[in-house]
Amino acid sequence: MDTLKAFIRPPPPCFDYKTAVHAETRSTVAAVHPELMDLVQGGSLVLVQKRRFGPVPEWRRWFVEPESIWVLGTSHLSEKSAVDVERVVRAVRPDNVVVELCRSRAGIMYASADDQNAPLLNSNMFSLSGSRFFGAISRSINLGGQSALALRLLLAVFSSKITSGANRTFGDEFRAARKAAEEVGSQLVLGDRPIEITLERAWNSLNWNEKLRFVTLLFRGITSPSLGNKESDFEIEEKGSGPFELYEQLSSTYPSLLQPLIHERDTYLAWSLKRSKAVNNCKTVVGVIGKGHMNGVVYALMADQGDLRFRDLAGRTSKESWVKSLIKGLIRDTIIGVVLWALYEQLQTAF
Repeated sequence: MDTLKAFIRPPPPCFDYKTAVHAETRSTVAAVHPELMDLVQGGSLVLVQKRRFGPVPEWRRWFVEPESIWVLGTSHLSEKSAVDVERVVRAVRPDNVVVELCRSRAGIMYASADDQNAPLLNSNMFSLSGSRFFGAISRSINLGGQSALALRLLLAVFSSKITSGANRTFGDEFRAARKAAEEVGSQLVLGDRPIEITLERAWNSLNWNEKLRFVTLLFRGITSPSLGNKESDFEIEEKGSGPFELYEQLSSTYPSLLQPLIHERDTYLAWSLKRSKAVNNCKTVVGVIGKGHMNGVVYALMADQGDLRFRDLAGRTSKESWVKSLIKGLIRDTIIGVVLWALYEQLQTAF
């Protein structure tokens, strides 16, 4: 039995997060935070109260979920989103601010938006940021294997090229979240699944024919002079959420990618917001996520029946022991890492 199919429940076509929680969000904001009403009206800010959550599983009865979760949808390439994040965090003053980042991408929050000489590949969701290059290479291989690393490097270049004409820095809202959280004394929580695991599961969801077509698509996109222009099929508008739109476009061509790239991550983000160790026994949480995740995350918060375990979202699919896997892949991963480093450097200097 495929446990993922048993537990990961994407929103049904009829579900609309704004309709589901709008009335309650509106009445609460009108009473305690009227200055945020414009965000509610625009559908960027919603409130999910504890009474709307699914049941806490029997094996975790000691856990006390947050009383209120505010979910703010952002665009990763929008200056307005950064301002909105600061407004919400300063108004709500939550115990925790959960951001749509993992450890490998946490460096985005500390990158300087004023550094005009920053490499292009350091400014998107797939970047090898937050540590030195070979350290990032090692972490990527350990968590996702060499296939996930190769896919990440290709997507980093691909995504950078798509957004290169936007003349905006990536992740301003995450830097704003860190700054505002520090100001009000909130704990900052990395709420997204490690990108290495996401890419490994995405790669494994494809058959060999799809893998070949997928890699060919990425290479063609990287070498195409029109990618990112208005004529390109992969243009990312300012109103969108950048990487999420890229995920959606890829998933429309490869439907099996919908589960690991979108549905599983929506559920993982919801888990981080209401059931991670960081939010245990706290009162209020603010989640800063891409607009494209809003529907799935709000649904996951409300539809959870207590049968989901963390390993269903973050577990490895390989049945080999770690010792056997390490010995088997040591030489191969070393060679691939060196080759990918050379490819990464060449592609980065090509722009």
